[in-house]
Amino acid sequence: MGETMSLVERGVGISSPPVHLAGTRHFEQNCYLSSMQINQDSNDSASPFKGKTGLTRLVNALRYSFAGLTAAYRHEDAFRQEVWLALVLVPLALNLPASGIGKALMIGSVLLLLMVELLNSAIEAVVDRVSLEHHLLAKRAKDIGSAAVFVALVNIPAVWLLVLFG
Repeated sequence: MGETMSLVERGVGISSPPVHLAGTRHFEQNCYLSSMQINQDSNDSASPFKGKTGLTRLVNALRYSFAGLTAAYRHEDAFRQEVWLALVLVPLALNLPASGIGKALMIGSVLLLLMVELLNSAIEAVVDRVSLEHHLLAKRAKDIGSAAVFVALVNIPAVWLLVLFG
């Protein structure tokens, strides 16, 4: 009776590792062609949010960007703290005795931190949206996003020290 167990009963499902089939060149080519067909089909029936051009597109993009910044500030403690840090560091960079390029590098390092934190928050939101249960890949995605924020944080004093002290 154990041989007639379904894949679900055996614990094989979405979370199982992919199986590599030997001699799958034909299979891989068919998958590639199928994905091309899906992409063509998705372009034919475009989203109603696509196709806006000109000023309408720009206004919508600005509105979505502002909504994202507002949501991040409202719901993400780390982003809120980093915004306050930026409000201190950007004026400080502008007033320190550094060249224009040095000031740009210092401000850029702070803005990079904000960008990475926004992306990390987006990754965390998507992972939490998909499932709140503990999963190795979900943990890995969140840990990698956190590591990216850490690297951006370490980058700030590195850039500032190099600009100010050579």
